[in-house]
Amino acid sequence: MSRDILAFYSAVDPFEPWRDALAPHLPDIEIARAEDITEPERVRYTLVWKPPVGFFARFPNLSMVINLGAGVDQLVARDDLPNVPVTRLSDPEMGRMMAGFVLFSVLRHAREIPHFEAAQRESRWSYRHPKRAAETCVAILGLGELGRLAAEEVARQGFDTHGWATRPKDIPGVAAHHGPEALHPLLARADIVVCMLPLTPGTRGMIDADLLGAFKPGAAFVNVSRGEIVDEPALVSALQSGQIGSATLDVFAAEPLPETSPLWQMPGVLVTPHLASVAIPQTAAAQIAANIHAMAEGRPVENRVDPARGY
Repeated sequence: MSRDILAFYSAVDPFEPWRDALAPHLPDIEIARAEDITEPERVRYTLVWKPPVGFFARFPNLSMVINLGAGVDQLVARDDLPNVPVTRLSDPEMGRMMAGFVLFSVLRHAREIPHFEAAQRESRWSYRHPKRAAETCVAILGLGELGRLAAEEVARQGFDTHGWATRPKDIPGVAAHHGPEALHPLLARADIVVCMLPLTPGTRGMIDADLLGAFKPGAAFVNVSRGEIVDEPALVSALQSGQIGSATLDVFAAEPLPETSPLWQMPGVLVTPHLASVAIPQTAAAQIAANIHAMAEGRPVENRVDPARGY
């Protein structure tokens, strides 16, 4: 009897580490690159990151789509997504990685590292006395799984940590705000604003010129969620005017960030290539396998995505 197949597709993730990590957990399932599959009717599961249009139509017996990451906005926005359960990765290692990157970004701005980087380029000794962490107000926008972990890590370092979400949240050490009416007052007091919102129809383009104008003048901005949440030309203008004092940007509306983008050369701006948190095969494999076993046995799967909500 032919074995079921898990089809893998990603233009950026290497296949072999995922195959080798998954194989011990899934001895009865063949794990193959999607482009190597000659019997598509055997494919029951797909593990994918941004597959091409029409990708799923090849597999008539597909039972589950597994997104190769925590962010599913690109996947659920498709009009060719099959009517099967869609799951995302929720790996503790990804959470730790993201929390670490957010803390690095907060410390970069709280300790005024962009100032010292500029002084170093000019061979200039320019001392600025550090402030206590409690004197710096940090606002985390988005308190989902990753946002909560990041907020807890920032709070653990003693920063005056606040969070904002659409619904009430309870996070020890974090002053949680919710609802549209709470957003502008929070932005007006925050020294550092970290965007960790999911990309949904309601958040696309949310951080526009008007919202950037509500920031505390000179505040730092960190984006580790999705570039499409931010009006990039408005952000460039806010940086040029000094309304936004500095930024750490890991995500962009177009990736790779075009060479012509002014963000590359702007003082105080750090550009990183969408690496704040990535899936690690060795730690995510058990979770993927558990969901495949649950599906095969008719049990509910974990970390199921609601396409209507966008996450």
